[in-house]
Amino acid sequence: MGSTEEETSSTTTKPISPYDAASPTEPLLFKPTATSTYPSPPIEEPPQTDPSESDPTQFIQITFNYGPRPFKDLPFLFLFLASVLCTFAFGIFSIFHRNDNYSSVSTFTYDSNSTSCVQDTSFSSNPIWVFQSSFFSVSSSSLWTYVAWTLVITLVLSVPICFFLLLLLKHYTKQIVYGLLPFFVIFPVFFDVYWFVACTLSSSCSDAFPLVYRILVLVFVLLVVGVIVWVIVANWHRIELTVRIIAVSSDALSRNLGLFLVIPLLTVGLVVYYAPIVVFLVFSRFNGKIVAKESNGEYTCVWKQDSWVPAYFTLAILTMLWSLTTMVEAQAFVISGTIAQWYFSKDDEKPRRSIRRSLRNAFGPSSGTVCLSGLLICVVRVVRAAVDSAREDVPGIVNLVLRCCVDALMSAIDFLNKFTINFVAITGEAYCTSARMTYELLRRNLLSAVFVETISTRLLAGVIFVFSAVYAIVVCAILKGVSDLRDNAYIVAVLTWVLLIVVLAFFVHVLDNVIDTVYICYAIDRDRGEVYKQEVHDVCVHLPISRSSFPSRTLGV
Repeated sequence: MGSTEEETSSTTTKPISPYDAASPTEPLLFKPTATSTYPSPPIEEPPQTDPSESDPTQFIQITFNYGPRPFKDLPFLFLFLASVLCTFAFGIFSIFHRNDNYSSVSTFTYDSNSTSCVQDTSFSSNPIWVFQSSFFSVSSSSLWTYVAWTLVITLVLSVPICFFLLLLLKHYTKQIVYGLLPFFVIFPVFFDVYWFVACTLSSSCSDAFPLVYRILVLVFVLLVVGVIVWVIVANWHRIELTVRIIAVSSDALSRNLGLFLVIPLLTVGLVVYYAPIVVFLVFSRFNGKIVAKESNGEYTCVWKQDSWVPAYFTLAILTMLWSLTTMVEAQAFVISGTIAQWYFSKDDEKPRRSIRRSLRNAFGPSSGTVCLSGLLICVVRVVRAAVDSAREDVPGIVNLVLRCCVDALMSAIDFLNKFTINFVAITGEAYCTSARMTYELLRRNLLSAVFVETISTRLLAGVIFVFSAVYAIVVCAILKGVSDLRDNAYIVAVLTWVLLIVVLAFFVHVLDNVIDTVYICYAIDRDRGEVYKQEVHDVCVHLPISRSSFPSRTLGV
């Protein structure tokens, strides 16, 4: 991969570079042209050095790997498949091994003659799941009708809203961000004060929430708004650069709109995959028997689960969590692979079957790497949840030390995982190799692994909050005018706000992955001394230098 023949052949398919990309002494952001030629300096025999020392010329030439890729990290793929097969095998067993008497435990009584529980045939009971006719009154039926139709309409309208937002972020990013920044503060304050006044004037609400609680909620929201203002002011000098990064990434996403079809389909596939596991979990509770339990000399009949049921619950839930994080990483892989193919293509050419190639790599040669990345994220989430749940069971100072150690370890894993899956999608390398190469790539080019995500994600979150809030206000106004829901219109508006913000959060998730991919592609360009996308370099060249990323070696001149 690092041989001279391969480097020579690879340079024939890329923009002509007037210098060796591996040499750190040349300028990194020069735009080569077809007419620019430079005489090659005479090649001198390098002095003998210690092979253990770091030599920048030993780094391989990184670019998108279009060729056949070998399978990587296969043990983790086999481990994932084994957990899935065990979950399904024991789930199918639980269906055929279930005890139908689970739902009729109350009909069993203790028989002293047989010293066991027997069913009393004279006892009749209603089924467990009984829908009472009084549950749905006329008013509640009307409310649920409005809720259903409003959510369906919102779900349909969310598609053009996402494309409209993408179009605005592509062409009018600066106007959108700076125009909506005041509303990051105005809307929370407005809703907070409006709720406080409306609840005070309403007798039912004021009885449910005493004045002290209403004041506490009011002050808490105002404090949160104060934190938002502080974050905006503290990062004001970075907003202009972040706006340009969002604009460039939105342009990249607009050139690969097929991702808006593939990524939701992967999510639907995950839901379909979850459906039988949920059924297995339900039927696993039916595995057991009715036994007699003695208490104070009296015997009662109770349900006793089989000993393997709790273990199966643990296995199934962990498998579902691992599958969720693996699917998230697979989606990031597909997004990264597709955007990287667009980035490393010529301006007048559009990559063909880029999404299909990324899907084939994600669920083929790199499937083990995706499973490993998902496993690491799953472990981080489970450990953090376990530490948080044990907060009350551990003494104060011990809990503080434990949480600090766990947070430090989990943050290190998160930092390791940052950009690694993007690099895997580009090169097809194994997880550990990609993590090391990503770190070396950013270190050599003095780039930070945390700047991109700190500002852009917060700005995009604020934008979708304002968009969804405006939509919820419009929905509430329409319902107030055309229906008799009265105060129930607020409930419907809140539900539509939640649904729209979930859909727009998915849009932000995709755009965040695009931003990360563009950033790592820029780092590869800078490392090689080439410029595939000039508009990206015009923006990313202004990124701050990470002083902690300075290599220990001395640059030659």
